[in-house]
Amino acid sequence: MWVIFALFSALGLGFYDVVKKLSLRANNVLLVLLLNTVFSTLLMSPVLAGNLMHGSFGLGDSVRGHLLIIVKAVIVLSSWLLGYFSIKHLPLTIQGPVNATRPVLVLLGALLIFGERLNALQWCGILLGFASLYLVSRIGAREGFSIRSSRWLWMAGGATMLGAVSALYDKYLLGLYRPLEVQAWYSLYQCIIMSTAIVVMRRMHPEAAGVATAFTWRWTIPCISLFLTLADLAYFYSLSLDGAMISIVSMIRRGSVLVSFAYGVIVLHERNVRAKLADLSILLISLILLVLGSE
Repeated sequence: MWVIFALFSALGLGFYDVVKKLSLRANNVLLVLLLNTVFSTLLMSPVLAGNLMHGSFGLGDSVRGHLLIIVKAVIVLSSWLLGYFSIKHLPLTIQGPVNATRPVLVLLGALLIFGERLNALQWCGILLGFASLYLVSRIGAREGFSIRSSRWLWMAGGATMLGAVSALYDKYLLGLYRPLEVQAWYSLYQCIIMSTAIVVMRRMHPEAAGVATAFTWRWTIPCISLFLTLADLAYFYSLSLDGAMISIVSMIRRGSVLVSFAYGVIVLHERNVRAKLADLSILLISLILLVLGSE
């Protein structure tokens, strides 16, 4: 059952990447990110209100619990910040596969920290996934986005690394607190941190920080929070189920690259389609093996 919810999460993340690309085109990255945290908090506000109405602040009513969630909020917000800049400037058919390398780091962490063990089908699926992502990343160099010269690729890599740290941290948090409370409180803390950061940057160096860039409202902006919240709900619930393995859940979620890739090819007419399709077909096979190995 946890595999099914991981697949739903992957679908939500795919649409999340598409609406991010549409929202960030020639737009102010920081303000779009701020609005994402605001809308995410509003979507989770019933959980916060439910805690407060029962005279509780959630997370076991402990200061330690809220400090742990604040740490998660900082990690995720940092990953988002780097990821938003990279997805604004990179083609979806390049940024998506770079982000999809996250399971490499998650797998290493899951093996070292949680002692997870994989069966033969799962290992085959993960190895094929790594191979496909490596081949796709090489295509990026042909399009002028070399790792040696593109800061946007470095940002995408940084976002991926922080995302892997967040995924491993989630496994720990969900062993202590309820999924909905984790998601609701970290959304609120993200909103507070991002709002404070933008106020400070506006007063200090708005041009250098990019705060002064023109902002354009688009209806795809609230859709970022909607798809992300749905994806996270499925993700957290998947991890909370007995037998869930963070390495496999993380790999399945990277199947979201298929949705954003299709949009990049069909709507945005990005280049090197045949080579990328061949490589992503390997990724699809790897995801099927992961699902079969988890049944």
